[in-house]
Amino acid sequence: MNIKERLTIVVKTNKAQNAFRIFLGLFLLMAGIGHLSWSRVEFLAQVPAWVPVEADMVVVLSGIAEILLGSSLVLLSRYRVLVGCAAALFFVLIFPGNISQYVTGTDAFGLNTDLARGIRLLFQPVLVVWALWSTGAYKAWQISKSA
Repeated sequence: MNIKERLTIVVKTNKAQNAFRIFLGLFLLMAGIGHLSWSRVEFLAQVPAWVPVEADMVVVLSGIAEILLGSSLVLLSRYRVLVGCAAALFFVLIFPGNISQYVTGTDAFGLNTDLARGIRLLFQPVLVVWALWSTGAYKAWQISKSA
């Protein structure tokens, strides 16, 4: 089974998964809008110095990505497996920024202690699992393995 077939498997999700998918979508939508407006300074502080792109561009592009992912999670239920995989990948890709915030002791969003930043680090894998579970992407992957 090729990647396109794996991403287009139709799986049934239950009401809890749908509610969590929509909640995650709204969370991403608000975070994306925050990137472009009221939380821009905090997000700028989280961009690691080693990123080879201007920090403001990283914040804008990640904000746009979050808006697109969030909107897609809410509105495009037909493509939820694909969008769930994309959201999980996005959470993995931004994880180095969270690690950098912890390592450098950067204060943002009230995360002003190592403990708070460490807890934030632990939450990132939860977001990955949340995206895969709530969209049925994990179940689709299991089905594709057995096909």
